[in-house]
Amino acid sequence: MFKSKLYLLTILAFSIFKLDANAQEVQPLETLQLNLKETLQYALENNVDAKNAKLEVMVSQTTIKEETAAGLPQINGTVGINYNPLVQVVFLPNEPPFGDPTNPSDVIPARFGVNYSANAGVNLTQMIFDGSFFVGLRAAKTYKALTEFDKVKVENDVIENVKKAYFGVLVNAERIKLSQANLTRIDSLLEETKALNQAGFTEKVDVSRIQVQRNNTFSQLKRSITAYDISKQLLKIQLGLPKNYDIVITETLAELNPEEDIAALQTMEGMHRVEMDQLETNLELAQLDLKYNTSQYMPTLDLSANFNRSGAGDSFNTLFKSINWFSSSMIGVSMNIPIFDGLSKSARIQRNRIQLQQLENQRFYLGQNIQLEIYQAKQNLANDLEVLAVQKESMALAQEVYDISKIKYNEGVGSNLEVVEADAALIESEINYLGALYDGLISKVDLEKALGILKEGIID
Repeated sequence: MFKSKLYLLTILAFSIFKLDANAQEVQPLETLQLNLKETLQYALENNVDAKNAKLEVMVSQTTIKEETAAGLPQINGTVGINYNPLVQVVFLPNEPPFGDPTNPSDVIPARFGVNYSANAGVNLTQMIFDGSFFVGLRAAKTYKALTEFDKVKVENDVIENVKKAYFGVLVNAERIKLSQANLTRIDSLLEETKALNQAGFTEKVDVSRIQVQRNNTFSQLKRSITAYDISKQLLKIQLGLPKNYDIVITETLAELNPEEDIAALQTMEGMHRVEMDQLETNLELAQLDLKYNTSQYMPTLDLSANFNRSGAGDSFNTLFKSINWFSSSMIGVSMNIPIFDGLSKSARIQRNRIQLQQLENQRFYLGQNIQLEIYQAKQNLANDLEVLAVQKESMALAQEVYDISKIKYNEGVGSNLEVVEADAALIESEINYLGALYDGLISKVDLEKALGILKEGIID
């Protein structure tokens, strides 16, 4: 009895939890209908990495302002009030001409100060010459250029990932259509076979054989639906799309990949790659760092000036009387001459020169690697297109074999096993074709990336 009550309570708790979860579930507020170009434009505006890259450019702009500010006048104001509960006492010798003959001590105590004092002033410093300032300012501007190149690189990565996710959704949608068509076809064959079995024209094993094929086809459909949902969620993440929004693709694979465009890609020469711009800018930054460290050997010259007003009083009421306040000012020029720093600047300069050699090596390697990447991408695309053509032909042949086997079976001159095997071969050829199609699409994106043309036609 206790176990039965516990079981009922458990079922009730899960039911309440399920109802609460359903109540909290948020239905999609809006469905976005996008083609590939609109999808890429949306991603460039809303993808997290793309937005952060834009913010990094803004950060670099503030760095320029910060470096510029170091060469402008630096002005600071100071205000202070001091209270001395116990004023310091100094001792003076009790000797003529200021001695006190009535004081038996040989020293006279004297207060050295007053109870209240105050001051207010303005300090100004201005750099007159500092060789590192101009190098630092140029480095800040170069860094801004680097962040802009980094932004372009991030946008290229976003476009690449979104295109691959977009094509994944389309291919999985095609898988669902083919699986549904296959399921409809096998269901029709199953019904015909069941009718023939009931009429005594076929054996029970023929029905079971087709039922097994039907179950496999249904499982393939469920896997295709799951893959489609996952690929759509991946696309939404790449887009930066909120979870309560849905996306509907308004294009087909055939519209996205005309044969003339693919043929043009295979004959296209590589464009200038942003990776080379990034490396060149890093090389320039390393050269500026070398100049900065070298400039540290040069003396610096600074102007300083201040104006102060000071006042004092034995009571707080007399502290602010104008008669107790006095002014002072100072103007000066100082030169700082570096003499010896333990060879730290020399070590930094040696490190800069080594880093320059490393970047030169990377530039040479990157140029060769880009050419190799283009060559490999073209070869992979050509190979995938050949495989796709073969798989397309195989799918057409498999369809022809199935049609003939079905006709023969309906006319009583073919076997049920022959139809099932032809159907299985047709399904396999369709799966292989879609796999080859997806591989070709990915190779096309890889070639566009290698050629440096991923962003072409996206931004009007």
